[in-house]
Amino acid sequence: MTAFVAGNLRSKSKSLHKGKMPDLWQDAMDHAVTVARKAGEMVRDALQNDLKIMCKSSNVDLVTKTDQNVERLIITSVKEKFPTHSFIGEESVAAGEPCVLTDNPTWIIDPVDGTTNFVHGYPFVAICIGFAVKKTLEFGVVYSCIDDKMYTARKGQGAFCNGQPLQVSDQKEINQSIIATEFGSNRDPDVVDKIFSSMRKILCLPVHGMRGAGSAALNMCLVASGCVEAYYEIGIHCWDIAAAAVIVSEAGGVLMDVEGGPMDLMSRRVVAANNKTIAERIITEIEAFSAVRDDAPVDPLK
Repeated sequence: MTAFVAGNLRSKSKSLHKGKMPDLWQDAMDHAVTVARKAGEMVRDALQNDLKIMCKSSNVDLVTKTDQNVERLIITSVKEKFPTHSFIGEESVAAGEPCVLTDNPTWIIDPVDGTTNFVHGYPFVAICIGFAVKKTLEFGVVYSCIDDKMYTARKGQGAFCNGQPLQVSDQKEINQSIIATEFGSNRDPDVVDKIFSSMRKILCLPVHGMRGAGSAALNMCLVASGCVEAYYEIGIHCWDIAAAAVIVSEAGGVLMDVEGGPMDLMSRRVVAANNKTIAERIITEIEAFSAVRDDAPVDPLK
């Protein structure tokens, strides 16, 4: 009788094992967390040294040797472990690599989100690693390396900060909300006018206040944490928001375009909010404009 029961249990165990789907991407997420911590150490060390600032598109669009070194660290480490995967990295794109999201497993990397903060020692700097398969975001890692906060989320498995679950605010009243945004790096007067007009209209709804951490990813993590009801911006890039987008959605939030409809990762526009009510109220006040898409073809003559 005992042997019969034991045999049945072994049979059931094998059946359950066969029916269990393999966790294809947990190893990749674990690696992302590990390499983000290593990158954070590099950023903290660089704060003590010469930052070697350079400019990209303008004198307010900054890049440092640390941005480049951190991206190289992440991509080299990932290539060793996952040689068939693809990459979209901020500094790689700046150097001429294409910014195209395919069906292939793709790491979307912002080595230092908040470079201007980093240059000035303003303590909101993040390493961002998003991961997409078949153009769908699967997990996100945002490491706020100055205050050692590791934000993580896996599709369908919740969002966390240092292992503690995250949940968006349950606030539905816009006049009891805090809204986050940024000024961006575009100093064209018409664009700046639209940015300030949007801020003025939102501030006068009224809302409790408007904030900005200087990092798109950390603004979105604040939405996921429940202390900010919404964040919006036009002019950010896919590497700024890919990782944090998973964190917001897994914390119960919503992601939309600034004119309504779903967020388009390559459009350089986003509204991240605790719920659709707040998101749609914000959208009615935003003076929307278009930015050149991240996946727009590059003119070879330029």
